[in-house]
Amino acid sequence: MNTDTQLTDWREQALQFERQINQTVIGLQPAVRHIILAVFARGHVLLEGNVGVGKTTLLRAVAQGLGGDYQRIEGTIDLMPADLIYYTYLNSEGRPCVDPGPLLKHGDTLATFFFNEINRARPQVHALLLRAMAERSINAFNRDYHFPHIQVFADRNRIEKEETFELPAAAKDRFMMEINIDMPRGDTELDELMFNPRFHDTDRLVAGVANTGIYYRLNELAQTVQQRIQTSPKLHTYALSLWKATHQPQQYGVQLTDVEMPQLLMAGASPRGMSYLIRAAKTRAWLEHRDHVLPEDLQAVFPVCMTHRLFLNPMYGYRKEQLLPELIKGILNQVAAP
Repeated sequence: MNTDTQLTDWREQALQFERQINQTVIGLQPAVRHIILAVFARGHVLLEGNVGVGKTTLLRAVAQGLGGDYQRIEGTIDLMPADLIYYTYLNSEGRPCVDPGPLLKHGDTLATFFFNEINRARPQVHALLLRAMAERSINAFNRDYHFPHIQVFADRNRIEKEETFELPAAAKDRFMMEINIDMPRGDTELDELMFNPRFHDTDRLVAGVANTGIYYRLNELAQTVQQRIQTSPKLHTYALSLWKATHQPQQYGVQLTDVEMPQLLMAGASPRGMSYLIRAAKTRAWLEHRDHVLPEDLQAVFPVCMTHRLFLNPMYGYRKEQLLPELIKGILNQVAAP
């Protein structure tokens, strides 16, 4: 089977997987599409939303459908880095024992690592997770453990602020995407969620997702997609302008109400962030049955790849929820596409 045929077959599997997830969590189609893009681009994902909107159910359904070894940990104020590596207990004979923690339990076959309520964990825990995400390895018990397949999904709710810790910039930058999960708006979806018993038993709902068993082939597939999907010189110029605009938006005519634009940003997108943007755009082009990237591919993934990488001056921090979406929209509107 040649490469083009393989990519076509994989595309059909990816789209079927997307349809299956959309049947499991309804009314979240844009978020599901972004997660599919991150999975097939091999990028970590951070979800943010209000309480009870389906963040955890969505991630559990994705992990179930992908297959592979799965581990989960709950973020708490007393969680320590060692809790990710090992846990201790007394056995039936009263002797102390040490067993591998969630990061080490499956060794190099660990596929999906789900960190629930990540903002409740301390910065020391974030630092350990950062290495696992960035280098796909950690050091423990005087040796290195490698996780060639690991994909980190994390979520946080935007309501509660007590006993929580803001993720540092370095940790945010390791996530390919930050995806906002909002409550479905359509009356039909809301009626289903309220009255259809299928959505009341989350465990049964997630268990109904068919295991595709595709996870351990994703690294190879993603590499092939990145090599086969092409970008033009004009697209390179456009992407470079978008990048520059995340640092100096005023140079591209972006203006926000009651904002001194030269003082707005402390930092724009990093080189890593832009490479993630291109990876996601290429993956979108592939899912759209194309062998080349169009400006619309960059535009479609720009908000979820860039918003969490733009850091406002503290004087504008209290308006972050308003200003960042407006800034992203302004950049996309003002930077001319080829």
